[in-house]
Order: sequence, then C-alpha cells, then structure tokens
Amino acid sequence: SVSNFFTGSDQIPWCDRDIIAGCEREVAEANKGLSDQTKSECLMRLSWALVHSRQPEDVQRGIAMLEASLDGISNRLQIRERLYLLAVGYYRIADYPRSRQIVDRCLEIAPDWRQALVLKKTVEDQIIRDGMIGVGIAVFTTIGLVAGGVAAALVRRS
Repeated sequence: SVSNFFTGSDQIPWCDRDIIAGCEREVAEANKGLSDQTKSECLMRLSWALVHSRQPEDVQRGIAMLEASLDGISNRLQIRERLYLLAVGYYRIADYPRSRQIVDRCLEIAPDWRQALVLKKTVEDQIIRDGMIGVGIAVFTTIGLVAGGVAAALVRRS
C-alpha cells in the first residue's frame, strides 16, 4: 500500500528483549545435559528471536549463529529454515542484496514457500524504495546546484 511505502513498514514481526532473554535461558538450561535435539531446537528459537530483534547487535549475533549452524546440515528443511532466518537477518540490517540472494537460495529448495515469497517481495520493494529515494536526492542536488549557479551568475552581472 501507499502508506507502507512511505512508512517503510513490512510484514516481518519484531521480537522484544524479554523474549530473547527467555530463549537465552532455554539454551543455558539445554546445555546442562539435555539431548542434542533439544539443544538444537532451543538454538533455533534463539536465532529466530535474535534476527527479529530491533537491536542491530542482536541481529548480527543471530546471523553469526545461523551461518555457523549451516555447516554439516544435510536436512533440506533445516537448511531452508536457516536460510530464511538468515535472509530476515540481512534484511533487518539493511543488506538487501545479500538478503535477496539468500532468500533466492531458500526458494531453490522450496519454490512455493509462501513465507519466503513474501520476504522476497518485501526485500525487492525495499530495494526499489531505496533506489527511488536515491534518485530523489540526486534530482534535488542537481536542482540545488543549477539554482546556485544561476544565482551566482546573476550576482556577477550586478
């Protein structure tokens, strides 16, 4: 919608610090001897919470965790989920080209996955919006330079 264009809002949820803290407690508990499966599930919840945070340092931490967790995984569903969360993370830190590249990899695994398709559209809309803002800045800069040149010429004539 037009209002979303100007506000920059999207459909990707945010996560609060208290949820992140709860996930961190879960991971700490899981590390006290729970099964590898439980640890993995807790780490995925924490990764989800981090990349959905409003704090850039949390998002960066989530990205690092997800990238490290991709090594050694062969399950396509788990790879798809991690790639999707990585794409969200890169979107949140405004690395839109990287986000689009990763969501495309995700869609190679699951071409009809609605969540990934929505993220891809959101990323592409943001790239377009940023491009239009850049063009607007260039146009106003050019107008300012021309107006300044005309004003300087008029002052010299007087």
